[in-house]
Amino acid sequence: MSPSTSPRYFTETEVARHCTKESCWVLMGTRVYDVTAFLRMHPGGEALIRSRSGKDVRQAMEGPPHRHSENARRWMEQYYIGELNRDSVTGEAQTLRARNKANKQTEGERAQQTTEAKDEDERDPYSLCSSVDLDKDLVDWRKPLAWQVGHLREKYDAWVHQPVDRPIRLFGNPIMEAITKTSWYWVPIVWLPIVFYLSWHCYTTLAQGTTRLALTSGFSIPIHKYFFPVLFMMGWFLWSFIEYCIHRFVFHMNPPAHNYYLITLHFLLHGQHHKSPFDGSRLVFPPGLASLVVAVFYMSIHCVLPDILGVCVFVGGLGGYVVYDMIHYYLHYGSPKKGSYLYSLKAYHVKHHFEHQRSGFGITTTFWDHPFNTTIPDEKF
Repeated sequence: MSPSTSPRYFTETEVARHCTKESCWVLMGTRVYDVTAFLRMHPGGEALIRSRSGKDVRQAMEGPPHRHSENARRWMEQYYIGELNRDSVTGEAQTLRARNKANKQTEGERAQQTTEAKDEDERDPYSLCSSVDLDKDLVDWRKPLAWQVGHLREKYDAWVHQPVDRPIRLFGNPIMEAITKTSWYWVPIVWLPIVFYLSWHCYTTLAQGTTRLALTSGFSIPIHKYFFPVLFMMGWFLWSFIEYCIHRFVFHMNPPAHNYYLITLHFLLHGQHHKSPFDGSRLVFPPGLASLVVAVFYMSIHCVLPDILGVCVFVGGLGGYVVYDMIHYYLHYGSPKKGSYLYSLKAYHVKHHFEHQRSGFGITTTFWDHPFNTTIPDEKF
């Protein structure tokens, strides 16, 4: 809702009626929020919000057990729809006046408004997705963002870590834009057949009994087919470390405020995900771009280990990557059962987005955050 628009008023009865999965409203004082779109995103699960539907959530926001961050409160404002009028009579009167005013519109006026709304949607399809103030924001959301963010300079870091519930358009060119987006199911469609084929190839090759690992020039040990699961898990474990390093040192590099190109690169690699963490088309790596990382991973292993042993470790790492991308998508859009491993991961990852952007870099596991001292303080949800 634009600051210049007069707020709508709702009675307590009206607010209380919106207590379902299809329509869920909550209060913060006298402010009314429609949080329906946020139900499946909430790290504590949708049931936690629905149990407070129609009620004042200020105490829950303050905690205990969890005190919500300023970013979480800022995010909440995107769902603001109006004010609570505690005087039911006054509220009903206002609703009646609004209804009578609407009934006075002619069919021609309504048709004209529909046409104008349609034209506006065609000009800017993203304008209806969130309550970003198009006039006051540091960038122009009506235009592609990729070439704008570098000009933010010292304001970039604070801006990019203030998340919004709004899709991002990076490029004006439709082909370049399409390359940066993909649906989650393309990851298993593209990579799992390769994982299955290479796993079969590695196992059958080791089963021939001719593979040996040379430890010295005169001594080697045979590698049996039953070693394949061990080598596979070694690759998976290695990927978890690479996942951590990429996320921490590449995706969360701190670009100098004066360097336009590094700021732009950071935004393209990961900044856009922190600005719009629930943009479903950019939660997994497009296979074309991911193939570059996969190729580097393969060549690195191939330089260290003999042919088939390197492939065994590589396929384990590739399998770990597929699981990583699927888990990352699920942490943003899934609703894991409270108390489960994925539930704790979801809470951990959401805190990384909203409160602790300089820590909590593990996605599929928090293991590597411990030795590198980047764990997020434990808090119950």
